[in-house]
Amino acid sequence: MGTVRNLVKRNILLYIRDRSAVFFSLLSMMIVILLMVAFLGESNSKNIVDVLKQYGTNRNYELDKANALYFIQTWTLAGILVVNAVTVTVMMIGFMVRDEEENKLNSFYVAPVSRIKIAMGYVISALVVGTIMCSITLAIGEVYIKLGGGELLTLGDTLRTIGLIVVNVFASACIMFLVALFVHSNSAWSGLNTVISTLVGFAGGIYLSMGMLPEGVQSVLKCLPVLHGTAMLRVVCTRKAIEKTFEGMPVEVIEECKKAMGITIQVGNHKANTLWQIAFIIGCGIIALILSILIIRKNKVYEG
Repeated sequence: MGTVRNLVKRNILLYIRDRSAVFFSLLSMMIVILLMVAFLGESNSKNIVDVLKQYGTNRNYELDKANALYFIQTWTLAGILVVNAVTVTVMMIGFMVRDEEENKLNSFYVAPVSRIKIAMGYVISALVVGTIMCSITLAIGEVYIKLGGGELLTLGDTLRTIGLIVVNVFASACIMFLVALFVHSNSAWSGLNTVISTLVGFAGGIYLSMGMLPEGVQSVLKCLPVLHGTAMLRVVCTRKAIEKTFEGMPVEVIEECKKAMGITIQVGNHKANTLWQIAFIIGCGIIALILSILIIRKNKVYEG
């Protein structure tokens, strides 16, 4: 384990010392916040208010407007956490691509060190940094919501959110490591990073809510761990906001809204529960990690 620990420490130090990496990690978070809050927040909260007006009677418009904004902010925060879980791990796994391009990876592979340990060094460092950056994002988001008149997550919900962050980051790190095995230059990885950073928002139903997507697209997205990871975080982050926003509304209306906003995911005739989603996401990560280990064991390109 000492070898793995040293590799993890080395990769984390590379990230910390690379100020541009830290900067762009934070920049991606800020861009998503601006897109979601400044441009989409008002529109989404207005849609919620319209639903409340349609199904409710004698409601307080100003209160509904404030609660709807609170709901959208928590909904947005969950999406931002998933975006960061992917983008930060992509950046961390990129160090492996850089090591290969600079022929450092060959030195690792010819050393008397198990290739599994080398793989774990990259994956665990991505897990650690990704979890830390997402936790910072959560803290910033919570402060923003509180200043805007919303409520902070309870201690229990905060711990659940951090646990779900770890699950999402783990799966993302494993999948990105597998993808990186097929990329052999920094320029190619940078281009792929741009594509992934763009697509993750759509794959998670973040930029466009599930209710706005065609049925065929929804069916495809339900096969991706990103969507289920986003949904799990939304369940926790929006719990209190939903209680306040939809107080007095019929259960059927609340459930339909959750489905349209991608908080609950319907798989076939059943609603996917959190335990199933956690198992699915971790399973995707483990499968990706196993495939990665098989590839690096057999790939003679890396042998000295």
